[in-house]
Amino acid sequence: MAECGRVDSSTSSHTMDKSITLPPDEIFRNLENAKRFAIDIGGSLTKLAYYSTVQHKVAKVRSFEHNTKDADSDKLYEISVQEEVTARLHFIKFENAYIETCLDFIKDHLVNTETKVIKATGGGAHKFKELIERKLGLKVDKEDEMTCLIKGCNFVLRNIPHEAFVYAKHADSEFRFQTTHPDIFPYLLVNIGSGVSIVKVESEDKFERIGGSSIGGGTFWGLGALLTKTKRFDELLQLASKGQHASVDMLVKDIYGGSYGSLGLTGDLIASSFGKSATADKEFSKEDMAKSLLHMISNDIGQLACLYAKLHNLSRVYFGGFFIRGHPVTMHTITYSINFFTKGEVQALFLRHEGYLGAIGAFLKGAEEDSKGGVETCIISGSRLLHKVSLDLSCENPNQYSWGENYAGSSGLMSVSPDMNPMQRARSGTFDMLEMDRLERQLVNLPLLQDPSSYIPDTMDLTEDALAREYWLYCFEEALDGVVKRAVASQPDIPEANERAEKFRQKYRHKLQTLRHQPFAYGSLTVRSLLDTREHCLNEFNFPDPYSKIKQRENDMALKYYEKAVKSMEELSWEQRQFALVRGVLAGNVFDWGAKAVSDVLESDPEFGFEEAKRQLEERPWLVDSYDQWLERLKGPPHKCALFFVDNSGVDIILGVMPFVRELLSRGTEVVLASNSGPALNDVTNGELQILTERIAAMDPVIQAGLKEDRLTLVQSGSSSPCLDLSRLDKVLAMVVRERKTDLVIIEGMGRAIHTNYYAMLSCESLKMAVIKNSWLADRLGGKLFSVVFKYEVPAGKPSQDSAALTPS
Repeated sequence: MAECGRVDSSTSSHTMDKSITLPPDEIFRNLENAKRFAIDIGGSLTKLAYYSTVQHKVAKVRSFEHNTKDADSDKLYEISVQEEVTARLHFIKFENAYIETCLDFIKDHLVNTETKVIKATGGGAHKFKELIERKLGLKVDKEDEMTCLIKGCNFVLRNIPHEAFVYAKHADSEFRFQTTHPDIFPYLLVNIGSGVSIVKVESEDKFERIGGSSIGGGTFWGLGALLTKTKRFDELLQLASKGQHASVDMLVKDIYGGSYGSLGLTGDLIASSFGKSATADKEFSKEDMAKSLLHMISNDIGQLACLYAKLHNLSRVYFGGFFIRGHPVTMHTITYSINFFTKGEVQALFLRHEGYLGAIGAFLKGAEEDSKGGVETCIISGSRLLHKVSLDLSCENPNQYSWGENYAGSSGLMSVSPDMNPMQRARSGTFDMLEMDRLERQLVNLPLLQDPSSYIPDTMDLTEDALAREYWLYCFEEALDGVVKRAVASQPDIPEANERAEKFRQKYRHKLQTLRHQPFAYGSLTVRSLLDTREHCLNEFNFPDPYSKIKQRENDMALKYYEKAVKSMEELSWEQRQFALVRGVLAGNVFDWGAKAVSDVLESDPEFGFEEAKRQLEERPWLVDSYDQWLERLKGPPHKCALFFVDNSGVDIILGVMPFVRELLSRGTEVVLASNSGPALNDVTNGELQILTERIAAMDPVIQAGLKEDRLTLVQSGSSSPCLDLSRLDKVLAMVVRERKTDLVIIEGMGRAIHTNYYAMLSCESLKMAVIKNSWLADRLGGKLFSVVFKYEVPAGKPSQDSAALTPS
């Protein structure tokens, strides 16, 4: 959130304050490259959406030309940092009091835009139409409000994994984020504005308003104002949060002296809203009346929503509208009502970015129209212009791509609970931001997930585990100096690198402080999200690959020992070789610069090598040990195809993974190596792996034959994270998995197999291998530093491939 000055509480919500000074770097980011606008103006809040092109640095690798047998050449590849242009969506929410100042700011900073129209929706679009057209010189094109809401809802549910949540007021974590089902349809959207609209959504473009009510947010506001003389909506909710409704409402026990057992009614149940006010000879407090009113309206809406959900057999019910607005009091009363009327069968679901739905939908409507127009122009104008238009990012329809939330530029979900952070109750003077980056790859589920709807990538939810949360936040703060140092070292010839690195430090530290107080800001807080937030902040300040030189050095070094490592394997008996190969993968996985226990060793002892790493491993039996079952399985027929999610550069991929891969190839198993699309820590990227594999193939006829015969395939995972979300993988990878009839998935590394996917259930055999390089985590799992996890699993009901039992120990 960016503070932008104070607005007097007596100021009307429609009075425009021009005295504020806007910090452009924090709010209207990249405005000079804005291409398209949309706006959603409600009764008190304005939501602005725009599309921009962002120029940022990316790290590229290019192979040097070598003699194919010359493994002793100095460097395998060169690293270059290049400029790349990508698309970004910006969504900004602010009070209507700021609208004129914001429009002036946009006008002054808007350059090089061909936009002639601004899409508008919301009740205030008509009121501010003339102001917008006069200030921006753009024609206002009004869109249907409900259509925009549905389009926006579909977009966030598809693209933001932890978008929906259940609110639990008295739980350790008040926000419980839900896994979004791969098929988001059908669902019920209950939009509570002045009144209530209940919409059944069946597909992207098929929805209908199936019901509603005139008793909604406007009723609460209006009656509340009459009862309490309080005119501001937020103040009315604050009163309700302090009230005791039982002082005003007549309860079951007030009538029957206790519960009404034969009807299943508890004594604390409301029998009559405001029932005591008719007979009690006393004054009621504003707080109590506001609370009673809130319960009355919430219960009415909840019952109505339940009836429609049951009538149309819908289990997913999302609530939105200005009545909700992230207020704990309203979310709690709606949740209680839904639980009561459905006996827990239906959950009340809320959305992190509910306030942006209209603006997102209006923006998408404009984008769809522009893209259709662009296609027509291309067809008429011939192939030369077709190529030109296809490269114009402003012509593209955002729904054709996958998008990801940019944590570095987004405010995140903020609690407005007066009990948690009273300062946040004064929402005047604050701006909320959401940024979405277009991803290079279209992302889909791994086809081998046993049940995509119940898949949860992360092993530990730090939102709910306070002890773990404090430890990992401390860990990431402690590691910050080292990350800054490596970021600067990766760009030694660029003078301003130090300044940018310091800005990165400040930004990421601020994010960590925010997450300490509001762990739910970006959905479920996990080790993965902490790592991803760090990567987003590094990219924000143009450090695309801080570990690039470390990876380059370690790759060059490990290649020199590859032939020796393979030769030593071939000298072993079959059974000895299988164990040595597994031990090699585990030892290679020790070389992880993301683990402080390892990075400290690697920095203090550059000679620390593969054999030393083997000696660090615990002896069998390992912490999790299914090796005997794996060995028995290898005595059976070969797998058809193995999908291997690889981890680190250097020793890990070259001396650990590649010998394991050549053994699979020798058995007759096809292998798909999935590596990161973009850099993260010292993880090997697809670009680096392509060069490494070509070089290894020049030394190893088994690898060379695998590539030549298309039995060894290298594919991007679609990820740029040290962890792995199997529900967001490159569509091309999913296609290869299907085509190759993959029947074995191997996941390697602490980030991919421990922090994520430890409990992932697959429909084929799986092997998860990792060395625990964090003493706190090892202790939490009942082990010690460098404990081994070797987890071989066969899905229930799958027939054994040999006479031995395949159930892991």
